[in-house]
Amino acid sequence: MRFALICRDKPGALQTRVDNRSAHLAYIDNTGVVEMAGPFLDEAGQMCGSLVILDVADKAAAEAWAAGDPYGKAGLFESVTVLAWKKVIG
Repeated sequence: MRFALICRDKPGALQTRVDNRSAHLAYIDNTGVVEMAGPFLDEAGQMCGSLVILDVADKAAAEAWAAGDPYGKAGLFESVTVLAWKKVIG
């Protein structure tokens, strides 16, 4: 089942994102459940959040993945929303 994680960074937290980016990308590679992912960009073109599409068994697994993400552990996010998502195109 697919879930979308919509993560919004805390204001002024770009350095936290930069400092934890390699660990975050390694986590994505190591867990093997991310179908696609990428940062949201603000008007200046700076990263300010994340969209992550997971293919996991259920919402609890998606929430567990989010809890283990180095970005979340570093306190980067102001909010994380986990929504069931149905792929229609692409």
